[in-house]
Amino acid sequence: MEASTTFKQELLLREYGRNVQDLVNYISKVEDRKERTRLSQLLINLMAKLNPQLRDTQDYQQKLWNHLFVMSGSSLDVDAPYPLSAMEYLNDKPQKMEYPLDTPKYKHYGQNVELLVQKATELEDPKERDAAIISIGKLMKTLYKSYNKENITDDVILDDIRQISNGQLDMDLQYIESNNLFESNPKQQDNSYQQRSTNQNNRNKKSNRSSNQRNK
Repeated sequence: MEASTTFKQELLLREYGRNVQDLVNYISKVEDRKERTRLSQLLINLMAKLNPQLRDTQDYQQKLWNHLFVMSGSSLDVDAPYPLSAMEYLNDKPQKMEYPLDTPKYKHYGQNVELLVQKATELEDPKERDAAIISIGKLMKTLYKSYNKENITDDVILDDIRQISNGQLDMDLQYIESNNLFESNPKQQDNSYQQRSTNQNNRNKKSNRSSNQRNK
């Protein structure tokens, strides 16, 4: 049984790459179920981009979720939109894959990130390019933490994006840092920031009312 599981994981590693497997391992260790589900959906979106030929198959989204389930050792516990099954993958015929011959410039990010960066440089809409930079930045930060077991600052991530894109992708670092755009869960942090701003505004309004009453 153990040898069979290893075999299936090796097949998927060849199909999606070692970085995707590392992300699956990372997600599986996240304690919060909602966060595991959120990160799993982000990874499914990445897997779909890395495997666009699956879009031509029936129920390709369900296949992606089953592939993710297999890579987790059939142990992924999330609120998936489909019933998760390792048997679905066993019924799939392995697809012929083209392997990149070039060595990635940053091994901890992998070739897939460089491909995503290249696709982002082809976007003409500035808003879409910014959204792509943010998504890639989040992914790079997660990959770096998984590979090196340590944190990395936003300025290093942004500089690596500039280097990989040959200067074609860039954003304002202060804007990224102030809004925590490269964090895996920026909404929660942004809400905290908004709450602090709201509290400060309420204190200012209260102070102004008190001042007006004294002046009367």
